[in-house]
Amino acid sequence: MTAYRLVVISAGLSKPSSTRLLADRLADSTVRQLAVEGRTVDVQVVELRDLATDIAHNFVTGFPGPALREAVEAVTRADGLIAVTPIFAASYSGLFKSFFDVIDPDTLTGKPVLIAATGGTARHSLALEHAVRPLFGYLRSVVVPTSVYAATDDWGTTGDRLTDGLPGRIDRAAGELAALLAGRAPAGPGAQQEEAVVPFEQQLAALRA
Repeated sequence: MTAYRLVVISAGLSKPSSTRLLADRLADSTVRQLAVEGRTVDVQVVELRDLATDIAHNFVTGFPGPALREAVEAVTRADGLIAVTPIFAASYSGLFKSFFDVIDPDTLTGKPVLIAATGGTARHSLALEHAVRPLFGYLRSVVVPTSVYAATDDWGTTGDRLTDGLPGRIDRAAGELAALLAGRAPAGPGAQQEEAVVPFEQQLAALRA
């Protein structure tokens, strides 16, 4: 059976970072829940901090370096994405947004995406709904219903009678992503579909007709 390709985007700036830790836990839970269905997953992590210079150069020159090109191709080929950003000034980080600005907008059309974020305080948790979710909505991705925000105080907590702790939210969101992936056939090697190129003269003829 062909394995699903899951790409994890982590926009954490420090090393180690809570953003990467959250990304890894979401990926692990997704892999575990798909394994119950007898499905295998190849996970590739893209650390945006390592691509910051390449991303800046791409905006200036219009050409991605080898490392950035590889990351973009991984996202293009992926069956699903986990995208995690730190929250700065009540929104996603500039590095996170810049990476998705580099990618062709049509690349993410219909692709299942789990969104998550980290921050120092729970006050910024709604940034996922007013900033990150609309970004992927614009890109026409299929975003899972549960987003996961992890404030500093969330790590190691079990929640209360009204709210799940962080582990419960991770498993619920990962389960939603796993369900979306399980309902689709893995893309497999070289499955990126190339659009047929219609000559310009033929397009003009069609318009005149």
